[in-house]
Amino acid sequence: MQRPSPEDFLLKETNPHLGGGKLSGDKLTSTYDLVEQMQYLYVRVQKARDLPGKDVTGSCDPYVEVKMGNYKGTTRHFEKKSNPEWNQVFAFSKDRIQASVLEVTVKDKDVVKDDFIGRVFFDLNEIPKRVPPDSPLAPQWYRLEDRKGDKVKGELMLAVWMGTQADEVFPEAWHSDAATVSGADALANIRSKVYLSPKLWYLRVNVIEAQDLQTTDKGRYPEVFVKAILGNQAMRTRVSQSRSTNPMWNEDLMFVAAEPFEEPLILSVEDRVAPNKEEVLGRCAIPLQMMDRRLDHKPVNTRWFNLERHVVVMEGEKKKEIKFSSRIHMRVCLEGGYHVLDESTHHSSDLRPTAKQLWKSGIGVLELGILNAQGLMPMKTKDGRGTTDAYCVAKYGQKWVRTRTIIDSFTPRWNEQYTWEVFDPCTVVTIGVFDNCHLSGGDKAGGAKDSRIGKVRIRLSTLETDRVYTHSYPLIVLHPTGVKKMGEIHLAVRFTCSSLLNMMHMYSHPLLPKMHYIHPLTVSQLDSLRHQATQIVSMRLSRAEPPLRKEIVEYMLDVGSHMWSMRRSKANFFRIMGVLSGLIAVGKWFDQICNWKNPVTTVLIHILFIILVMYPELILPTIFLYLFLIGVWHYRWRPRHPPHMDTRLSHADSAHPDELDEEFDTFPTTRPSDIVRMRYDRLRSIAGRIQTVVGDLATQGERLQSLLSWRDPRATALFVIFCLIAAIVLYVTPFQVVALLGGIYVLRHPRFRHKLPSVPLNFFRRLPARTDCML
Repeated sequence: MQRPSPEDFLLKETNPHLGGGKLSGDKLTSTYDLVEQMQYLYVRVQKARDLPGKDVTGSCDPYVEVKMGNYKGTTRHFEKKSNPEWNQVFAFSKDRIQASVLEVTVKDKDVVKDDFIGRVFFDLNEIPKRVPPDSPLAPQWYRLEDRKGDKVKGELMLAVWMGTQADEVFPEAWHSDAATVSGADALANIRSKVYLSPKLWYLRVNVIEAQDLQTTDKGRYPEVFVKAILGNQAMRTRVSQSRSTNPMWNEDLMFVAAEPFEEPLILSVEDRVAPNKEEVLGRCAIPLQMMDRRLDHKPVNTRWFNLERHVVVMEGEKKKEIKFSSRIHMRVCLEGGYHVLDESTHHSSDLRPTAKQLWKSGIGVLELGILNAQGLMPMKTKDGRGTTDAYCVAKYGQKWVRTRTIIDSFTPRWNEQYTWEVFDPCTVVTIGVFDNCHLSGGDKAGGAKDSRIGKVRIRLSTLETDRVYTHSYPLIVLHPTGVKKMGEIHLAVRFTCSSLLNMMHMYSHPLLPKMHYIHPLTVSQLDSLRHQATQIVSMRLSRAEPPLRKEIVEYMLDVGSHMWSMRRSKANFFRIMGVLSGLIAVGKWFDQICNWKNPVTTVLIHILFIILVMYPELILPTIFLYLFLIGVWHYRWRPRHPPHMDTRLSHADSAHPDELDEEFDTFPTTRPSDIVRMRYDRLRSIAGRIQTVVGDLATQGERLQSLLSWRDPRATALFVIFCLIAAIVLYVTPFQVVALLGGIYVLRHPRFRHKLPSVPLNFFRRLPARTDCML
């Protein structure tokens, strides 16, 4: 296979014919103005009446066949019904129409051969056009004709019109593009849909104490802890230090809960009677609907909850049930002031708190036109040839959208447009392309997963307002064999700002709601809660119809991005070096100034330095003026395109095959022991170098601390005497003179320099550190 060139992974600006070409300045002016218009022939089959029957009862099993050239669609059939109602819509793409006549036939379902009842013809040149917001076209009754053209008994109610994808029946219509798909489940899997993420809450359980616990063994101190379970989440407190029947904890447990609340919080107080054996001392179930909802940092009221425990004892030959009454003291609340993180914080699409009362007003609207894809790779084999059934999923905020599936096409055209309300410009919209592997129905797919074709992220803050961005984005996927371009997706994006002042004001607000800063959660808590949130979202969306499957949700939410990757570690290291490259360049430039590499520049720097020392009030204005001029100068070369996936930045184009194999390995590993040993040794060598760097940094810091610690009495005495002399000299000498002499000394000519290290550096390197105490 030919190795892709770097140009294949670049962003390409395009000039599509959007909205039928209706332009007003830089802004388009129709409802579907970010997509190319697609013409469709719509046929609504409403109902029939007075259909003739073939049997003795005079009834039939009717269905309707709509035929346009080589494309044919059928309604469902009814048994023994002469006046059926279908209310089904068929859509035929005008680009694929190869006939001039539309034929609508009513047939009688039969085991051997379906019987002909009657038909209706339409000339395509006579079909009216309809464009929303016009009202729907009213269906009419049409008399059926036989094969000779004579009128027969029975009438069919139809509506036929030419429209676009902006028609309201478009999402639910049967499409000629999907003529090969049959079955209600399979048809549902190819239609476009809008999904909403469940409303997520953080549930805080503050376990304070328990009272009147009854243990079985009275002769030992109980080791009591509390276990809390919410759905698939389970947490426990530490063992109480009080070691009594009235234990205390005062410990917080955090969970993620989703509306509607379907499962209660189950609490159990348990006693560890042996290393792997616990005894339940009491249990209670708390419905989340009755929990307090906290919107700020004020603590909610504590409550006592009764613990139930039933113990069966034998009295002679009879069983007797003894009920113990204990209770537990807790503070339980649903946290509405936090934002439940289900995405990575680096490219989150929503930063609002859970409680709607705390939401700020929107600042604009994001409009996304998903136009088409080009050059998609074959994702599966069907009938001995490669094929792809592609669809798109876009996520922003709580709203997910899914386009219809284009059957068997490497150049699918969707031309679907969606909008989102924007509350924060520093958010990211994510668009993913997938291959549909469920065209044979939901249960018949054999557990197949939809394959990922690629993903695109667009940060809203990088977009100019009211400008339409039309670009072709490369779809890049990292495989164990290396980076691979799977095709290109053509998008049109526009970010419209409703209030420029409000948007500018957003840059002064904290990124997350204030509860994240007043009562911050630990990093480990955030990681665990994010994992639980993604599991809940994927589970809820997979229960929709058609389902948005788990593999789709996890890919869009970047589940697993925190796992170890040698490639990603290298990329982050070189990102840091790129950030520090500016400081390194300034240091090299200053070294050239000090060594008089360019005497003219050095003299000018001397003059500027003397001016700033004589007039120190000019220092800060000079710095900010310099930054202002740099910003104005760079405006000419500002980015004109949105950012996209960069294979060079990600080190995807230079990653070693073994590093990629390690990145795609499961956790825990499934690789052979010799490969694991080799990777472990490699990780040890890298960690050894990092360990050395960290030790060197600690050594420099400890030397700084030892200046006044008297660990080296002679060095500390010299430093203390130096400080006394420096204090006297600086007190009697004007600061401008000291600064001027110090600057001229630093900028002195190389003739007055020597190659040995300076006295202060020699003194600092001789200071003791705690490396001598290390084993």
